[in-house]
Amino acid sequence: MQQQFPHTEEHVDHDMVKMEINLDDIPGEWLGYVMDRLFEAGANDVFYTPIYMKKNRPGVMLQLLCEQKKINEMKKIVFAETTTLGIRYYPLYVHRLARKFYKVQTEWGEVTVKQGLHEGKIVQNALEYEDCRKIAKANNVPIKEVYQKVWGKIGTNQWE
Repeated sequence: MQQQFPHTEEHVDHDMVKMEINLDDIPGEWLGYVMDRLFEAGANDVFYTPIYMKKNRPGVMLQLLCEQKKINEMKKIVFAETTTLGIRYYPLYVHRLARKFYKVQTEWGEVTVKQGLHEGKIVQNALEYEDCRKIAKANNVPIKEVYQKVWGKIGTNQWE
């Protein structure tokens, strides 16, 4: 059993799996639903990539990352909710940065900023999209203006 690390510590997850599913005969409307189901079941990430399959048919590759203990649950959802006849999966190591969160105050409200730390140094700053979206909508300002305001307060040099 892998040791569980809080996001305050930088670490490597050793028990991750990447699953890949090629789909060329699924209605596009189903894809968002499948993604939601997989996230609700505990997938760490879910994404689609446009691909070309045999006979040059357009399709999508559904890819997801999950813990090994969730493989069976993910397979059940994929086989029940998609048109696939098979799944490929591979062991995967995921390096996770330590994370810190803080709030930045703007004239419209506060925005959460997530920092990623590598070897104790800040290497990433990410604004919480949902905070920015809510502020933009509630105050009738462009979302890019909200982002610019927050970036102006925290600076753009992430490598200090």
